[in-house]
Amino acid sequence: MSWFTRKEKGIHTPTELKKETPDGLWYQCPECKKIMHSREHKKNAFTCVGCNFHERIGSAEYFEILFDDNKFEEFDANLTSGDPLEFKDTKAYPDRIVASQKKTKLKDAVRNATGKINGDDLVISCMDFSFIGGSMGSVVGEKIARAINKSLETGFPLLVISKSGGARMMEAGYSLMQMAKTSARLALLAEKKIPFISLLTDPNTGGVTASFAMLGDFNIAEPGSLIGFAGPRVIKETIGKDLPEGFQSAEFVLEHGFLDFIVDRKELKNQISDLIKMLK
Repeated sequence: MSWFTRKEKGIHTPTELKKETPDGLWYQCPECKKIMHSREHKKNAFTCVGCNFHERIGSAEYFEILFDDNKFEEFDANLTSGDPLEFKDTKAYPDRIVASQKKTKLKDAVRNATGKINGDDLVISCMDFSFIGGSMGSVVGEKIARAINKSLETGFPLLVISKSGGARMMEAGYSLMQMAKTSARLALLAEKKIPFISLLTDPNTGGVTASFAMLGDFNIAEPGSLIGFAGPRVIKETIGKDLPEGFQSAEFVLEHGFLDFIVDRKELKNQISDLIKMLK
């Protein structure tokens, strides 16, 4: 029996014999709409081969890009948030934490690890936007503080990769305390003259931008990243005026002196490595 049925306008494959395209096989750039194979997109460090749009990625992808042979040792992996305020909005805070953990397979919005980058030792603390918008709660502050402690103990340089919507409202004042906590700990790192590189990615707003993300010996960013405190819509409504073109983009922030340089993700590993070697 033939696999095809011949019809007047050509040969057609019966529905039961058609194979579905596997999910995730193709990637379409949200900026230029170019379609590329997902393997090609990953090989290109999750940037568009057409317009170089930098897709948001998480700690797993950054660790694979940066650490030699994707070899690293994660530490303080099992810290999770409590519920000091017994907060509830549309759902109880503990339920929201559990739901986010199940969805993302993460414990909270930051992961810490040590490894080598082009042969040099490095501590990386990387935020994940997929976990409650990368919001900064007590666990995020504590884990960044512990990453700083690891650098103090080992003498390894520290890289913090920020990607956050700001403070975690479900922890209120406890969240805001993390701004002072991390900033004070970074002062100890500066006293020991251990390099701290801050990489700001898209988006970076609120208390994270207002604290550790802007305190690096080098503050660098990926192209097109949104960097600011309040969002542009809030600012526009507050001042009642149109904002400059490109307002709060990494390029705008660089032009106004708040960044040292912008680095393409495909060059990120070598750029970080060069900075470490220069600061030795």
